[in-house]
Amino acid sequence: MDTTIAPEIRLANDIAVQFHHLKPDAAAEAVAKHIRMFWDPRMRAGLLRLASEHPDDLDPVALAATRLLG
Repeated sequence: MDTTIAPEIRLANDIAVQFHHLKPDAAAEAVAKHIRMFWDPRMRAGLLRLASEHPDDLDPVALAATRLLG
């Protein structure tokens, strides 16, 4: 396991993989919905901060989801 990646990024990427069978827009919306429903507001804020600082660490679907959250 890579411990250099922030937990919020790792979790968002793990969630994104579960929706890769959908079209990209639908997958991003599904990831954003999951994060809205289950993540603490502090975790969401941390993910948004990390997405702006390290966008290349995020799966493209997870990155698109952060744009829907922000």
